[in-house]
Amino acid sequence: MAEDKAVQIPRVQLGSQGFEVSKLGFGCMGLSGVYNSPVPEEDGISIIKHAFSKGITFFDTADVYGPHLNEILLGKALKQLPREKVQVATKFGITGRRDPPRITVKGTPEYVRSCCEASLNRLGVDYIDLYYQHRVDTTVPIEETVGELKKLVEEGKVKYIGLSEASPDTIRRAHAVHPITALQIEWSLWTRDIEEELIPVCRELGIGIVPYSPLGRGFFGGRGVVEGVAANSFAANHPRFVGENLNKNKEIYHRIESLAKKHQTSPIQLALSWVLHQGNDVVPIPGTTKIKNLDSNIGSLGVKLKEEDIKEISDAVPINQAAGDSDSGILMQWRWKLANTPPKDSKI
Repeated sequence: MAEDKAVQIPRVQLGSQGFEVSKLGFGCMGLSGVYNSPVPEEDGISIIKHAFSKGITFFDTADVYGPHLNEILLGKALKQLPREKVQVATKFGITGRRDPPRITVKGTPEYVRSCCEASLNRLGVDYIDLYYQHRVDTTVPIEETVGELKKLVEEGKVKYIGLSEASPDTIRRAHAVHPITALQIEWSLWTRDIEEELIPVCRELGIGIVPYSPLGRGFFGGRGVVEGVAANSFAANHPRFVGENLNKNKEIYHRIESLAKKHQTSPIQLALSWVLHQGNDVVPIPGTTKIKNLDSNIGSLGVKLKEEDIKEISDAVPINQAAGDSDSGILMQWRWKLANTPPKDSKI
């Protein structure tokens, strides 16, 4: 496997507005118990600080994680780090919780502002580097939502604006109001439906791409994950980890495992390296609750793939081959393909 100690994490421009981040980010969500049990606060802070010490400066959270607890945790870690060297991304727009499933999406201007003020307070910062709309409110014209975000930028409370799970039409309309710096979207070897429509739009407009779940919700983490899903884990209720879907998807894992041996690395590092190799405008944000896994993720930057290697890996997992939906039922309604908003000035 590639050793993280030999790896320097490069700096890249995310989007075309001058936002510089580490090529690999860190998704903080799992520290607050979304996938498994939450880690103790001191452990979460130590993991964040370890990531920073290794060269990761781009940290992702959201108000709904916890809810609120994840932003508070990151805020406490930030007090022990040089603020000017950290890029903080957080999100608004999802209200409710997964279990029991009570989720709504909101994007009114008043809600945007109130969420921003609350996140600034929980994080203990004067500004948010990158502020995303977490899911698109399909009842509110995107121009209204981004119009308020634009005001927050003008007031210095937000540096850059992002969208998550937005459709091509929504992205174009949002970008016309204020430049969109990044699109956060699920992208991994087994979730590749964005490649034909979304990626070209982002590159046309100069929008960076921030893949979440770049390791397939942990699917590529090792045989232990594939062979036995913990009953208390998020994956236990994910369509791709249950029943016949899991049996079919094991074939995908075995193909990647075989290719990983060829490249003298692990399946998890090969899967993450594949995402990292998709372009300099791509900054994945894998998360973990273990420092050894964090170091392994960093080590994936040391896996060098040639163009023919990338094609071979891509061919091993064709688009839409994974069995099962890419998210649980209640969240599928908020995915990018359904994320259009009404025309400006229209009434529903």
